[in-house]
Amino acid sequence: MRKKLEIKVCGNTEHNNLQKVCDLQPDYIGLIFYPGSKRFVHTPKNMSKQMSCNAKRVGVFVNAEPGEIAEKADKYQLDYIQLHGDENPDFCAKINEIRPVFKAFQINKLFNFTQVNNYLSVSYKFLFDTSSATYGGSGKKFDWALLSAYKANKPFFLSGGIRPEDVQAILDLNHPQLEGVDLNSGFEVSPGIKDINKLKEFFYQLRAL
Repeated sequence: MRKKLEIKVCGNTEHNNLQKVCDLQPDYIGLIFYPGSKRFVHTPKNMSKQMSCNAKRVGVFVNAEPGEIAEKADKYQLDYIQLHGDENPDFCAKINEIRPVFKAFQINKLFNFTQVNNYLSVSYKFLFDTSSATYGGSGKKFDWALLSAYKANKPFFLSGGIRPEDVQAILDLNHPQLEGVDLNSGFEVSPGIKDINKLKEFFYQLRAL
């Protein structure tokens, strides 16, 4: 029997659209607090109180200060912190005291998966994204065959350029630590605004198989 993969929908910026995403019952929603992103969050303080959403909230930060992360974690009622920059293990340990940490790594053919071992004790889960100069958001895939080199005992989410037609390829990976997928630009009508029909079809296919 296949393991049920979790779904994270990231880069949400608009209240009504996000509510429609929530209605699909993803496991996680992602809010990006990196000003360099086209999906940087501009939402009112009480957004999370207005939302009817059972998904866990993940705040995405890139090389941010601990004080900012703590403030946003409270303001937006975040359940998890995703560190998507150059954060070292000591920094992750500090943030892990605020909220459990998803540590993201940018993957290319030169990436050495043994370096994640330094983060095992200070991360809740890992996220493997495509290497880019902009800390993600490239809309491109890395070579998923590289994942065979990942041997650590820590679940990870697959990110980077995932599109509606990728369901079977994701399932075919069959990696023992693959726990979920991170959906973003491949499911948008414009940056930060999700295409609900594309998401609905992907959710249906992934969960039906």
